[in-house]
Amino acid sequence: MSVIRSCAFIGISLLLSLQMGCNYKSYFQKSSNDYASRAANDPKMMHVRSYGSLTNNPKQHDNRYFEYSSAISSKVAALPGINTAIVFLTDKNAYVSILTDWSATGTEARGGPRTHEQDNSGTTEGVYNVSTGSSKWDNRQASTPYNSYFSHKDYTDLSTELRQVIGDTVRSSFKRAQEVHISANREYVNQSLEFAKVAWLKKPLSPLTAEFNTLVKYTFGMGNTIPVPLYLNKKQQPGR
Repeated sequence: MSVIRSCAFIGISLLLSLQMGCNYKSYFQKSSNDYASRAANDPKMMHVRSYGSLTNNPKQHDNRYFEYSSAISSKVAALPGINTAIVFLTDKNAYVSILTDWSATGTEARGGPRTHEQDNSGTTEGVYNVSTGSSKWDNRQASTPYNSYFSHKDYTDLSTELRQVIGDTVRSSFKRAQEVHISANREYVNQSLEFAKVAWLKKPLSPLTAEFNTLVKYTFGMGNTIPVPLYLNKKQQPGR
């Protein structure tokens, strides 16, 4: 009898362990704070791909106009794993710049060495730049090389699940979007911020459409022209 009870106990324990393991996996697949399960039945990945290039149109980034969306920016920034979001809408696309944080797992596409561009080790020493000991930084920028929320050099450094959730979030409010392009590249984020500042000051964005198109073509469309930050652009200098 003792052998039977022992076997039964082992069997029940094994069954419970398997159920707990499955429930644990299922919890994180369904959790909005996890972008890393990569499972075929992950609810976040059950829709048609909502981000990135979906057409072969070489003129996809030739936008006729663009506008800043405060509402959609706030929705994206409220997602787990995202600290900052700036969203622009055009006649056919949406363009999203983000900075990530530690509030979710699996925001990066690959494990191993970090794919974000920041060195935040200076926070433990009370300095901005741990290499020089300097406490100064350029507060014009949303993303800096040190002690900043995380930028990622290439948009493929962001996990597919994260990009899918962002794409779904944008499309839920911007139904006519042909494509939703997402990047956490530090230069792209900082240049996007400059366009957002113009909108925040209630100034028209239409004179800057060409500059905006240059930025998104360079970031997402293999454009050859390097975009110049707006604060270096004569159109934005006082008296211009």
